[in-house]
Amino acid sequence: MYAFSTRRLALVSGLALALGFVGAATAQADELDDITKAGVIKVGIFEDFPPFSSAGTDLKSQGYDIDVINALAKALNVTPELTGITGQNRIPSLTEHKLNLLVSVGVSDERKKVVAFTAPYAPYSIDVMGPKALAVKGPADLAGKSVAVNRGTLEDTSVTEVAPVGTDIQRFNDYNGVISAFLSGQVQLMVVGNDVGAAVLAKQPDIEPESKFQLLNSPSAMAINKGEDRLLAKIDEALAAMKKDGTLDAISKKWLFIPLPPEL
Repeated sequence: MYAFSTRRLALVSGLALALGFVGAATAQADELDDITKAGVIKVGIFEDFPPFSSAGTDLKSQGYDIDVINALAKALNVTPELTGITGQNRIPSLTEHKLNLLVSVGVSDERKKVVAFTAPYAPYSIDVMGPKALAVKGPADLAGKSVAVNRGTLEDTSVTEVAPVGTDIQRFNDYNGVISAFLSGQVQLMVVGNDVGAAVLAKQPDIEPESKFQLLNSPSAMAINKGEDRLLAKIDEALAAMKKDGTLDAISKKWLFIPLPPEL
């Protein structure tokens, strides 16, 4: 009698434990299901990061990231809800589930420990830019040339590492100074990220500026919470379709004034 009761108690306890695990798994709903049920995907954006995102004349957000988010939301059949974030709070906002998605995130091994990354969707590079007529193909060609760069930035570090002896690196305190020096002819070349470069290309100056070569190429990805494999697969599927049908290429030409790089 005692042995029977003990065995039955063990079975009942085991069943209860198993049901508890099932209940816990059910309670932790899949994030894709949550997004679909709510009809909303919550996305963190930098609000002042042209041409990727910034306020238009109507005060609504516009830019590369905004167009991609809208296309992605359409593919998921949901409405995008945009939230302004900073470099300091964006990862915590995601991991605390205040947001479903972050855009314009640089991929790094350190970040991979905390979040999951989608396929790359936007080009980001540091370029040496110059007039079309100026023959520059690589670092060696910088010798004897004047180059504008924003002091103390990654651009400054990158060009300083490769510039040969005889390169006249002129450092400015902000990007406006770099751009003004370049467009006025004070310097022959400038080193900027493709976001800043797009602002110059948008001005359509007579010198026909172009990227001569890249110092760094680090395409941006989107970040989601780790373990959300279905959401990751769905986003990657949508991005692949946007690459295939030319949507991303059109967005790149619209905001960055360059075709989507083939390696993306």
